[in-house]
Amino acid sequence: MVPAVMSTIAAHARDPKVQAGRQLLLSFALLAGAMTGPSLPAAVNVYLTDVPDYAWYGGCFGTACGNLMGFWDRHGFPDFYTGPTADGVAPLNSAGANHDIVSLWTSKAGRDGRPSNQPGHEDDYWIAYESTDPDPFLAKGRAEHEPDCLGDFIGLSQRKWINMNGECDGNVDGFTFVYWDATGSRRVNFTPGSEAGLPPVDMQSGLRAWTHSRGAEADVFTQLTDFNPEVSPGQGFTFNDLRAEIDSGYPVLLFMQDFSIKSRPLPGMDRANPHLHGMLAYGYYVDDEGAEYARFRTSWASGDNQFNVWTSANWLPGGVLDLPLRGVIGYHPRPKILKFEKNQDQVSLEWHGPASELANATDNSTHKLHLYHIEKTSSLIQPDWTPITDPSHDHQVSFRESSNGAVFYRVVLETAPLEMR
Repeated sequence: MVPAVMSTIAAHARDPKVQAGRQLLLSFALLAGAMTGPSLPAAVNVYLTDVPDYAWYGGCFGTACGNLMGFWDRHGFPDFYTGPTADGVAPLNSAGANHDIVSLWTSKAGRDGRPSNQPGHEDDYWIAYESTDPDPFLAKGRAEHEPDCLGDFIGLSQRKWINMNGECDGNVDGFTFVYWDATGSRRVNFTPGSEAGLPPVDMQSGLRAWTHSRGAEADVFTQLTDFNPEVSPGQGFTFNDLRAEIDSGYPVLLFMQDFSIKSRPLPGMDRANPHLHGMLAYGYYVDDEGAEYARFRTSWASGDNQFNVWTSANWLPGGVLDLPLRGVIGYHPRPKILKFEKNQDQVSLEWHGPASELANATDNSTHKLHLYHIEKTSSLIQPDWTPITDPSHDHQVSFRESSNGAVFYRVVLETAPLEMR
């Protein structure tokens, strides 16, 4: 998460500590790359395709969420990003002409088609990395802009709250927060109470609210990892849970934080966010001896073949960022019906919905993961949903309907069985 780390690597390469960190990071990346080669056949080595790899901007979790929503913009939800960059399709990187994709998570006046007199996230909340000063909109005596980017909704860089879950008092610049269930149980579609202040916001509730603002809906969960020493025995998010998410087509946000440090003092703020980092897991690897690795985007545009052992206490080697994985945030966007037409006995439906592809690095195959079919019922009081179309990867369908009475339809999403991939 720390931009100073990245700028130090770029500007102070002569520092021995930085050189050592770079060398170990490079060695680890080469090792991960070797794992995908033919000299070491993998038991399992899979990843979701076309996952953006954006460079850090305005916060690691903003960047990680940008990678996540950029993925979904390219896989079934084209309305998630609609700005002018890359002709309105979230690009795979934020370099050069693609830089303004950062507005997906940090909007700013005059950037990415935004009017120059319309303040955005960066204008209202950002001063400098880890700044604890009051948010700029307060200092300038103006109202906040209406939330429009990911950072607005997840509370990024906003000092609006006190005593968040007994840990932090608002978010310093570049940081955000999650309300975890301390037992290790999974929280689904959770929204914090108003105790810390209004509006109640964390990453889980913010991702849902942002999705709603884009005209869709999503189910979001948070869960501490199974190797987190604070969770109850038998609880927590496991490597098999990660496999299930990836195999079903859903990247997972990774929340890295020291297990025992919930806050830290910074100038002007006694309980500021502790050191954190956010990344996006989009694949996994299991070698022939059963060692388990997660594949992720670092939020630093580090490229492919970034891995770590699932239970490792240090997820970025070489001293670059010595933090374990505290927990995860899972995100499942729901199908959204766009069109329903009935012309005599012909019915047509169109929708947006997940359309992930899973690549197998062992045999170089790629498989579509999501199928849809239509069900109908004549009553919503005592529904009897009956499939009326065969499963298909398409996002539109036409069929004949001869009934003259009331009929209700729904689009059903399922993960393709192995024989259909």
